[in-house]
Amino acid sequence: MFKGVLFDLDGVITDTAEYHYQAWKALAADIGITIDRAFNEQLKGVSRDDSLERILVHGGRADDFSAAERSELATKKNDHYLQLIANVSPQDVYPGILDLLKALKTHDIRISLASASKNGPFLLKQMALTSYFDAIADPAKVAHGKPAPDIYQLAAQEVALAPAECIGIEDAIAGIEAIKASGALPVGVGSPVDLGTDIALVPDTKSLTFAFLEQVWQNH
Repeated sequence: MFKGVLFDLDGVITDTAEYHYQAWKALAADIGITIDRAFNEQLKGVSRDDSLERILVHGGRADDFSAAERSELATKKNDHYLQLIANVSPQDVYPGILDLLKALKTHDIRISLASASKNGPFLLKQMALTSYFDAIADPAKVAHGKPAPDIYQLAAQEVALAPAECIGIEDAIAGIEAIKASGALPVGVGSPVDLGTDIALVPDTKSLTFAFLEQVWQNH
């Protein structure tokens, strides 16, 4: 039996992706760069600094900002994002997630957050989910963002487990690659076209049941 579940946040527990998109789109426009929803797919699961880098490269402005200026841009984006997510509430938790968290607790499975978002603690609090999590991996403590395995390795470490004892749940390809590289067992929320055909998949979070995770673990 698996001993831990490592959760991504955006797109798995709730949908803050739209808020990220609106905040990045506004910031990009401020510096003369246009991004659309198709480009935004590249930013899902990616850290704030790496997302900014991708936007600057996309707009041909990668060499136009100092480290201090980049930091200011990232902070400006985050301030806007925080305004947008201030009204997130328990009603924003994706279907099935609360039931899964309760079932994991009942079976003494450790629960850890492996999100690239530095706002993970705030969002869990807003959704009244903090008490279900045994740990929150701090993305500021890892050297490399997804698709590197660092955040998943830390999330497992924070609940005193090896990644190989855990299931990781993701909705973005960068996150799936990070789970694989960490040694945890990936479960994807989405389509084979986006996430690959070599992992266990569910079409939506309603299908993320404890019984399903048990079956995936046994099959692997």
